[in-house]
Amino acid sequence: MNTLVIVLIAAVCLLAAYLLYGRWLANKWGIDPKAKTPAVTKEDGQDYVPTDSNTVFAHQFSSIAGAGPVTGAIQAAVFGWVPVLLWVLLGGIFFGAVTDFGALYASVKNEGKSMGLLIEKYIGKLGRKLFLLFCWLFTLLVIAAFADMVVGTFNAYTVTDGVTTLVANAQVNGAAGSISLFFIGFAMIFGLIERKWKFTGWKETVLGLVFTFASLALGMMFPVYLSKGAWALVVFAYIFFAAVVPIWLVKQPRDAMTVYMFIGMIAGAVLGLLVAHPTMNLKPFTGFTASLGDMFPMLFITVACGAVSGFHSLVSSGTSSKTVANEKDMLKVGYGAMVLESLLAVVALCVAGSMAAADGTPASGTPFQVFSTGVASFLTSFGLPEYVANCFMTMCVSALALTTLDAVPRIGRMCFQELFSVDDMEHAPLWRKVLCNKVFSTVLTLALGYVLTQIGYTNIWPLFGSANQLLSALVLVTLSVFLKVTGRNNKMVFPPLVIMLAVTGTALVEKTIALVNAFTAGTGTFMVEGLQLILAVLLMVLGVTIVVNSLRAYFHAKKDSEGVAVAGKQA
Repeated sequence: MNTLVIVLIAAVCLLAAYLLYGRWLANKWGIDPKAKTPAVTKEDGQDYVPTDSNTVFAHQFSSIAGAGPVTGAIQAAVFGWVPVLLWVLLGGIFFGAVTDFGALYASVKNEGKSMGLLIEKYIGKLGRKLFLLFCWLFTLLVIAAFADMVVGTFNAYTVTDGVTTLVANAQVNGAAGSISLFFIGFAMIFGLIERKWKFTGWKETVLGLVFTFASLALGMMFPVYLSKGAWALVVFAYIFFAAVVPIWLVKQPRDAMTVYMFIGMIAGAVLGLLVAHPTMNLKPFTGFTASLGDMFPMLFITVACGAVSGFHSLVSSGTSSKTVANEKDMLKVGYGAMVLESLLAVVALCVAGSMAAADGTPASGTPFQVFSTGVASFLTSFGLPEYVANCFMTMCVSALALTTLDAVPRIGRMCFQELFSVDDMEHAPLWRKVLCNKVFSTVLTLALGYVLTQIGYTNIWPLFGSANQLLSALVLVTLSVFLKVTGRNNKMVFPPLVIMLAVTGTALVEKTIALVNAFTAGTGTFMVEGLQLILAVLLMVLGVTIVVNSLRAYFHAKKDSEGVAVAGKQA
């Protein structure tokens, strides 16, 4: 089948969903353009910052569209491209976008409260504590998985029999790392200029594009050759900095610049599919069992971002809700960013399909390598020099992970701070003040995340996927309570809630059994299987406890008990 047809069908479905289902949700829940959002009422110049809707959209999209849409869709293609396409479309429209939009909506309607504080309000203090602990553990998995991807992409050296040599694509890897460093520097300048002169519209776009092209040009001219370990130190130093400085200084301007790169990457992929319109060489369906395991639950766990992801709700309620300047922007930011991510997953699937052999054999290499090589080949066919195309795509795929990485530590340290914070922090014991300190909580989060990088990306991804999808189910439970007690329609959250609980429960049990069997057979080690087993058990216990408490709260809650107006009126 022609890959271009697949992309066009997906684009039409996702656009229709945004215009019809997304607007239906907004109408049912109620949007008040005249209401003052938390960004306005609680502006502090740090986290609460009224921001242009395009910038908030860029932050939301670049934060959620990490490595997941590319990695998950290509990995899950072992079941065939049809199951992946169906799950991305159905999951993105009815699961992921509902969760993201719902989390953003609930947070904005509750003074920008994070999901943990929303759970305390609607589920109870115990539920909040357990959820925050769950989220914090989850952010450690995200940091470990995505950091390992990034430093592996930038790594210029390999060690063979004790001898260190440059890898074959050392220059491209070094250039991608150098581009990232220039990118961060220019992003800070971009943020300062925007802050001082309030650049918006075409001025913001032009300035962002100039800095983006300058980063690419300088990075390619001056590649940085470092080992994986050295890059790990650089990356962790950067994400620490990004987690503690005001969001407008690095995160928001970097997200805006990253979106320009993503647009170029997606445009290159789509244009390549349009001009070359290659055949989808991957098999439509390979069977219910593949190298990943059984289709249920592994398809739904492997394809998280792009279909549904609990992490997205942490971005929606943790950062985006504190920057939305007008309630009417929530549909674009919450629902719109998710369906665009679903389209990225479809494009990645089609690129992988074009790279597969005629007999359906998938292209060799990691999902990153397959996608990067595929789009780079499209760009070179348009006359772009091979070195430029390879550097651009290597930087793009690493930026996919890096944009998530510089959001997660901030969210992780916020979860950790909320876990130990009390109302009267001024008179709190010293130990509680230390744990709630911004720097201490960030360092602790990153240190444990660094330890987990030793497990390796390929080993930690299934556990990350299971935790991610369980997190989405926990968020949906909370949304069901919020919508009920505020007198809003909540029926749309129950199908995804039930399905995600079944999927994640099955996946975590299967993963735990596999890890126990590895130890029983004597093939397991503590740093790999041991750490995974500890985390899997903790996540299961926390997840079950939170679900039980949440369901109890739901059935005890009275409809419209908060006395909030129904849809279409101020909440």
